[in-house]
Amino acid sequence: MSKKYFVLMDGGNDTSQVFASKQPRGAALKAASRGETDIHLRERGGGGRVHVFKGWRAQVDKPANGPAWLPDKVWKANVKKIRVDHL
Repeated sequence: MSKKYFVLMDGGNDTSQVFASKQPRGAALKAASRGETDIHLRERGGGGRVHVFKGWRAQVDKPANGPAWLPDKVWKANVKKIRVDHL
């Protein structure tokens, strides 16, 4: 499986943000980690599919095996897939 590119959409129009991931969920997690909540990702290169996610992020304690330079609290992104729209 190769890398795919997903364009973040805002109000039905493409933005300049493009996320690369094998699956749409990975791209949605990247968008959520940047603070996006209403995530619409258009799959680049045909197909005409728009993956719609609800995203949020929460501050959690750093993992037990985390490196020393990592702060005590880190942001953890979460997403929930809502639907797939077809253009």
